[in-house]
Amino acid sequence: MPDKEQTVQHFLDLIKKSRRGKFKIYIGMSAGVGKTYRMLQEAHALLRNGIDVKIGYIETHNRKETHALLEGLPVIPRRTLFYKGKELDELDVQAVINLRPEVVIIDELAHTNIEGSKNEKRWQDVIEILDAGINVISAVNIQHIESLNEEVKDITGVEVKERIPDSVLAQADEVVNIDLTADELITRLKEGKIYDTAKIETALKNFFRSEHILQLRELALKEVASQVERKVETEVTRTNAVKHERFLACISSNEHTAKTVIRKTARLANYYNSSWYVLYVQTPDESSTKIPLDKQRHLINNFKLATELGAEIIKVENSNIAKAIIEQCDERKITTICIGKPHLNLFRLILATSIFNELLKKLSESNIDLVILS
Repeated sequence: MPDKEQTVQHFLDLIKKSRRGKFKIYIGMSAGVGKTYRMLQEAHALLRNGIDVKIGYIETHNRKETHALLEGLPVIPRRTLFYKGKELDELDVQAVINLRPEVVIIDELAHTNIEGSKNEKRWQDVIEILDAGINVISAVNIQHIESLNEEVKDITGVEVKERIPDSVLAQADEVVNIDLTADELITRLKEGKIYDTAKIETALKNFFRSEHILQLRELALKEVASQVERKVETEVTRTNAVKHERFLACISSNEHTAKTVIRKTARLANYYNSSWYVLYVQTPDESSTKIPLDKQRHLINNFKLATELGAEIIKVENSNIAKAIIEQCDERKITTICIGKPHLNLFRLILATSIFNELLKKLSESNIDLVILS
């Protein structure tokens, strides 16, 4: 009976997938590269070809050339909300679903909706629209991708608060990079095509420094290349069998260490288009009665982050961390273990156990890789 139910569920999933709208995302290394401009150009091209395309939400930032492209495009009125005494507007998800255009353009994918909206994030609105069978074209900057959060912070010194889970990007049928050289982007900024004149000097000294742009450009190019490779892996028949990778991220209750291990493992798993797991081994010292509340909160937040990035959470109780890792490797057919740097608590605990040699032996016998993440 379970097999029958599984077969039925698989068929239902196939039907749901076929009914779902197609999803296209434009990615850029920063504001001002021309994502919104390109989406509006595409909307005009679709309209000329008889496609029912509508503007769900566009943010032109008062850029003249971009704003001019709105002329002649059908716009779905936004939903008005009052928040803290101000009249604000948002994407009207229900209006989009009711009107059922063939294609809807929705900008600012990482945007956080106004309090009181049905969904907390715009990417959740987009998923709802896709599930209703409507095709969506959207856009996002590379710094808003969850697993790249720390890399972007290292590059720019700024922690981006509005982020989208990598799983949203993975659902896209097409990912297109809007690319400019650092010089071209800086020229656009100086010409007042990105920000108002008053903000230009500050932007040049901070986010729009040439070295920052180059590094963000590299991240954007790598991300799109990774998405294309994943598409090839899943859609193009390969004559040679590809090894199926399975990653296991081992975390402790240390908030920042765990976040790094989770994000970097997510990047690896995305690159290989593979399953991955996050393992937390609860030792007697961290039982529910002994673990401090702040550590409990950090763990819950890190489990949530890992889930958003597509991991399956494994939480086990064991006084011997290394033994617990070996057991999970056997059970889940893990090919790569990801762990924090040796000076971190989790690694110290493994080194302190007599079973560490057994762990190394197990890894060599099973061809399991051990990746120590910086």
